[in-house]
Amino acid sequence: MVNLVISCGKIGSGSARRNYDSMLLGFKTQLKLNQTQRQQLARHAGVARHAYNWGHGLCLGILSHNTHCSSEEKIKFPTAIDLHKWLNKLVKPESPWYYEVSKCAPQYALRNLAQAWQDCFRKNKARPKFKKKGRQDSFTLDGTIKILSSNKLKVPVIGCLKTYERLPVVPDPKNVTISREADRWFISFKIDVTVAPTDKIVDVVGIDLGIKVLATLSTGEIIKGTNSYRKHEKKLTRLQRKVSRKVFKSANGHKAQVKVQKLHRKIANLRKDTLHKLTSHLCKNHAINVIEDLNVSGMLANHKLAKSIADMGFYEFRRQMEYKSELYGSQLIIVDRFYPSSKTCSNCGAIKDSLPLSERVFYCEHCHLKIDRDLNAARNLEKIGRATAKFTPVDNLEPTPLVEAGSKTNSNVIKIKLSDLMSKFG
Repeated sequence: MVNLVISCGKIGSGSARRNYDSMLLGFKTQLKLNQTQRQQLARHAGVARHAYNWGHGLCLGILSHNTHCSSEEKIKFPTAIDLHKWLNKLVKPESPWYYEVSKCAPQYALRNLAQAWQDCFRKNKARPKFKKKGRQDSFTLDGTIKILSSNKLKVPVIGCLKTYERLPVVPDPKNVTISREADRWFISFKIDVTVAPTDKIVDVVGIDLGIKVLATLSTGEIIKGTNSYRKHEKKLTRLQRKVSRKVFKSANGHKAQVKVQKLHRKIANLRKDTLHKLTSHLCKNHAINVIEDLNVSGMLANHKLAKSIADMGFYEFRRQMEYKSELYGSQLIIVDRFYPSSKTCSNCGAIKDSLPLSERVFYCEHCHLKIDRDLNAARNLEKIGRATAKFTPVDNLEPTPLVEAGSKTNSNVIKIKLSDLMSKFG
């Protein structure tokens, strides 16, 4: 049973620090199914996967045709509507099993495919890939969706579905997404949540993320990571070895693969649980949180540290901090990734030329300060937060020079460039 916040979006206008606005949060929970319902969900996921792969193959064929022909013979790249029309004319007459599931399953799959190609053409993401059975199986339904009771809801075609935990008391959702993780099925939909700022205990805190410990706060507090992958690495290796020794596509091979998926799910849930507890604590009790804009994809290029970096979940930490800052009425300041927070002395401001990772203690040759390097970086981030806020409460509406220089993503998240930091702190 899982109840996680998976996405968010702001509704309404104005600052969350002054008005009690609303946010769209994702509610996800496990379904309580019988064997017939499991077969229905698997059938829907299979149709959605087939439609996605068919449309993806068609798009690749059109791109290949356009690269080897003249401009007059080129075919317009299809939209989601075009793909759906061609699916109805070419695929459905030859595949009667399409009519055993809801029409929404292939329709939303083609919408997701069209969006994936748009992201690829805009160079925001890589080229989409074909979907494989048993990996990230999911589909989306819309139409007549009703919440019947505290643990029961009705969806089109499939009918009534039960949940293990209580459903939120909200209006009936417009659409739901059903996904599979190992041998469990989950349902998710958006709910409207009122933003309720909490009373803050600490004004400003600097947060330095690391590998040895998950986070070091400028207050001196240290939060250790779960290291969930490291702890289960040997067991995962043993289970994967068993999968490799099974006959391909056999019943025993499927059972062994499910065990691997269960362990992966456990590792991910342990990591998410730690991050959710930490980010909620920071946003509820700290008025201003200051973090660095880490280049996570670049850090993962270091193959000696990539496993430890991925095990901490730096990007997920920032994603949760961004929407929870708005949810709990705090402010998040994101400092430029090129700011030398670890090399700068938090006492006198002197900057070292180099500081290798092997040196865990920062020693300043000017003021003779001796301090842990992560704590030193966190205190430097705290200084930036105090300079940005000018020791004023979070709900201060007067912009400071650093705030005006930074680029704002929303009213609660501020990004500060390196040039503005150098002009401010020298």
